[in-house]
Amino acid sequence: MNKNHPTQPSRRSILKKTLAVSALTVTGVGTLTLPTLTFAASLSKEERDAMTPDAVIEHFKQGNLRFRENRPAKHDYLAQKRNSLAGQYPAAVILSCIDSRAPAEIVLDAGIGETFNARVAGNISNRDILGSMEFACAVAGAKLILVMGHTRCGAVRGAIDNAELGNLTGLLEEIKPAIEKTTYSGERTGSNYEFVDAVARKNVELTIENIRKNSAVLKQLEDEKKIKIVGSMYSLAGGKVDFFEV
Repeated sequence: MNKNHPTQPSRRSILKKTLAVSALTVTGVGTLTLPTLTFAASLSKEERDAMTPDAVIEHFKQGNLRFRENRPAKHDYLAQKRNSLAGQYPAAVILSCIDSRAPAEIVLDAGIGETFNARVAGNISNRDILGSMEFACAVAGAKLILVMGHTRCGAVRGAIDNAELGNLTGLLEEIKPAIEKTTYSGERTGSNYEFVDAVARKNVELTIENIRKNSAVLKQLEDEKKIKIVGSMYSLAGGKVDFFEV
């Protein structure tokens, strides 16, 4: 082995370590500080296939923790680009908002070849996105569908305030059912960001329901426990991604 080029740890081995650290922290046995991680290659098929949906979620939780603590993995993007040229084995497909302040790959500290990404204002689903998700999971083998909303969402606020602008008007109509189904006793206006955030979370829940309702392919994969479909909310202020099941 060339001592000047040490072998980088695999994502699989790193994932095992992060899961172990998480278990120690949860059980109160102790807390550990993980060293800075280096990912010189994209996910391999073996590494991806060895991950369960829950392991993918934990992987993203650890990535988000690194993001919040400003100690991201040292991604060698050029190496990941070269490594994934012959094939890609992403662990998840993420449906998130187009908001420039909420880039899913960055806030989850993911690299090239690790996630499929779909972005649309208000993180709503439609036929094209469902078809893309079916490819990601049924064909390419992704283990997780993650719908990610975020705080202070402009699309949600626009839906609350009945904004109208060309094709945007129809898009915002897709968010409006979440307004009606949000239980909230305070001021129900777009200027109240507490209400906006409550609607944004409900919108994530309804998007997940629509995915299950409108894609028999994904519903079957979930029923067979081959994938999980989960929601999340990203806080623009604190940077934390909260995961939840619907």
